Amino acid sequence: MKTIARCGFLMLFVILLYVPTVSPARAETSVKGDWGGAGANVGGWYQDPGSGAWTETPIGVDDDPYVYMYKHVCRTDPTLDGSNCAGPDIACTAGDNGRSVNWYRSLAEFTPRVWSFFAGPTCIYDEKPVDVLEQIAAQIQQQFESLPINAGAVVAQPSPNTLRGAETNFYADASEQQFDVTMFGQKVHVVATPVQYTWNYGDGTVFGPQPSMGGPLPQDRWGEKTRTSHVYADTGDFQVVLTASFQGTYSVNNGPPLPIPGQGQFSAPPQPISVWRSITRNYADDCNENPQGQGCPGIASPR
Repeated sequence: MKTIARCGFLMLFVILLYVPTVSPARAETSVKGDWGGAGANVGGWYQDPGSGAWTETPIGVDDDPYVYMYKHVCRTDPTLDGSNCAGPDIACTAGDNGRSVNWYRSLAEFTPRVWSFFAGPTCIYDEKPVDVLEQIAAQIQQQFESLPINAGAVVAQPSPNTLRGAETNFYADASEQQFDVTMFGQKVHVVATPVQYTWNYGDGTVFGPQPSMGGPLPQDRWGEKTRTSHVYADTGDFQVVLTASFQGTYSVNNGPPLPIPGQGQFSAPPQPISVWRSITRNYADDCNENPQGQGCPGIASPR
């Protein structure tokens, strides 16, 4: 028997993306990247304290008390934030021509400014910061359910034929899977892990959802009861269908894994099983003395 447990740790981080839409009238305020010792002054950008959205004019408040700037981050030493950066850029994986930065803010009334860490590292591409993490989070469940996740396969013991009234062992052959997709221009890595299983044995009996995927038995133990075995009361041909529930995590641009809130359900191809009956008869004939007796080799038994 195999049980899969899953632990998730929610880590919150902010991804800021610059998109290249700026009106000509505002082009002179665009931040192109002044990588001097003092960083680069963002100037003119404000963040709604409630929603976190960025705009060129204050959102929801008459005046944003903060001003913002970003500084270049280096790969060689994570403690360096731009003031004496001598190493190469941290790789920006969300697109081309990106530079990795940390964001800082200061109360506008302070002279000189008193900067404190605000968010990062993130990748800067153009002018207007947009938080895409919230957009991805809003659609990740739908994306997860549309992935080509393989629910696995149904294995039966014995197969393809079994006996009426006997325990037939079924188990799932399912595994963890990984996918790379693009959402809102970002690279999103998804890990899908099977966590629950529902068995429809084809005779009206449904078992689950439950956490056991079952497991194989050695041939000399076929017929034993297992967590996922089933006894058919009637003969006939049946289609056994397994539905596996997968739990997922996703990471954006190689960031920390975040849990996908809901599970995705995926069905394996139906497994046909034929249920036969067994007949036991006692015969008094000795086939050595009477080779034509009932039950002797070559002699058909009465139906």
